[in-house]
Amino acid sequence: MTQNIAHAPTLRPTRPLSAAERDVFASHPCFSEEAHKRHGRIHLPVAPECNVQCGYCVRKYDCVNESRPGVASVVLTPAEAVNRVRAVVGRNGNIGAVGIAGPGDPLANEATFETLAAVGREFPELLLCVSTNGLALPDRLDDLVACGVRSLTVTINAVMPETAAAVYAWVSGPDGERLKGEHAAERILARQWAGLEAAVKAGLVVKVNSVYIPGVNDMELPAIAHVAGDLGAHLSNIIPVIPQARFQHVTPPTPVDVHAMRAECSQYLAQMSHCRQCRADACGLLGEDKDMESEALLSALGDDYEMAV
Repeated sequence: MTQNIAHAPTLRPTRPLSAAERDVFASHPCFSEEAHKRHGRIHLPVAPECNVQCGYCVRKYDCVNESRPGVASVVLTPAEAVNRVRAVVGRNGNIGAVGIAGPGDPLANEATFETLAAVGREFPELLLCVSTNGLALPDRLDDLVACGVRSLTVTINAVMPETAAAVYAWVSGPDGERLKGEHAAERILARQWAGLEAAVKAGLVVKVNSVYIPGVNDMELPAIAHVAGDLGAHLSNIIPVIPQARFQHVTPPTPVDVHAMRAECSQYLAQMSHCRQCRADACGLLGEDKDMESEALLSALGDDYEMAV
């Protein structure tokens, strides 16, 4: 996404921050435009299963040349993920955050919690974060807090059930059944808002991602920012839709459109303007991603070389 429009909405929290919240803004590249120039992040692709089918999402593997959410070269076990963190942190002294953002929904995968707990024990100085569709958030929030998660991104794309029904192909029901239409929409919206409110009360720094789909949910994006701001969210991130899957024929918003939408939403919630729509296995500084598998290999080669010497 182009980010060279003059006078873009500033990334500024709309209320005073606690010391813990300031620490997240100072160190997490996705929560601070200043931090993203100094601190990198690692996304650990340990969560392949999903409990929702978004109309714009295509989860994909073994695709090293494509950069978008839902894409990963490989799915790691928790043990492999911790090894990757060791390798990348050992080779890059600027890592500030370790997150799980897929390729599915992190909260639909037990490996998420095992990985977060293990990384937190070995690297307590790193911020732990998760990106979720919010469906399971009310049920798993306590588990996230117990693992040491300090920042959270919840993707919310609608306020009205009829709009959500157009965005989501299906949503998992309470017994694992696939709900569709407004029944699905009502379930996910209720749980997203309840989870967001609970996460704020639990002390997490919360960002709300909203995918901007022209002709589908564009009229509701300011309302999302308004409600999220009232519930205590810290940031809003308006993301232009990638034309694929159900929305493959949609013309995405232009950078000017995105800028105008952020300006409108900024009256309710501070806006992020440096998002790169990262892969589920992103590594390094935003916009300067490194291949995590190569970093791990180079780290191992370096260790072997030093031992031989």
